[in-house]
Amino acid sequence: MVRGPAMEDIGRTGAGFGRWARVFAAALALAVVSGGGATTAAENRAKGHIPRLVHVPGGEFIAGSSPAERERAYGLDEAAYGHSVTRRDRWYENEPARMVRRTGAYSITTTPITNHQYAAFIAATGHGAPDVDFATWKSYGLIHPYGRTRRHAWAAGRPPTGRGRHPVVMVSHGDARAYAEWLTQVTGKRWRLPREAEWEKAARGTKGAMFPWGGAFDARRLNSHDQGPFDTIPVGRFPLGASPYGLLDAAGQVFEWTATGAAPGRFVVKGGSWDDKGCGICRPAARHGRPADLRHILIGFRLVREE
Repeated sequence: MVRGPAMEDIGRTGAGFGRWARVFAAALALAVVSGGGATTAAENRAKGHIPRLVHVPGGEFIAGSSPAERERAYGLDEAAYGHSVTRRDRWYENEPARMVRRTGAYSITTTPITNHQYAAFIAATGHGAPDVDFATWKSYGLIHPYGRTRRHAWAAGRPPTGRGRHPVVMVSHGDARAYAEWLTQVTGKRWRLPREAEWEKAARGTKGAMFPWGGAFDARRLNSHDQGPFDTIPVGRFPLGASPYGLLDAAGQVFEWTATGAAPGRFVVKGGSWDDKGCGICRPAARHGRPADLRHILIGFRLVREE
């Protein structure tokens, strides 16, 4: 739980990884320069490293939460944790009232961005790899010990062995935006972080469901602390947790940055994480504001591609 102020792995993580990532990035750049059919050919060669998308039509949807939904969320947390911290601290009272909202049409990545997808960006640009030092981590004031971050830390620009298809974490809001800007350059299409309303609509559909799959919590449909494995896992492993649009991992797994500000220097994160159970915080209506420079083991992101 976030608290405080604050393709296959085979052949991709060994000595040849850097060469593979550079070749992939170069192929994408060549496609943009060449134009036309070359873009399609390069994307085909990429074999999934250009994020897959689901389409969300423009129109109305039910956003926010009712007092009854928030009460149910507090009840789920109390049953799971045996205490009333979320109720005591009124975690869910910052959610907008249930209302009809409208969005334009857009496409959004089916899953959070993975380590392998992010690695091509690192190889092409030299952007700093996901990590955080002890002093910075301590300054966040989080409950998780620094040692917990080491299994997510990159080495020599490469993701941790065996975690290529896990969601990338320990990325700040600025890191996520930089990846989107790079993907825009190499594909010729505009990618960006989703606005909170876009994220919420993609995650719950038009009818305002409490969870992506419907109205009742079901620990078999998400990666949460209810059943384990108490860590990130490869994306897309819970097809029964899909939203009406086919969005995966929208509940649990990792919180996700949005483009919506929560306060000066802070942005809304959505979705809950593997460290949560209950899981009131995993509802699409739930929201938290986190510092833009935070690099947390529980926070990743997905992107919108504009139509």
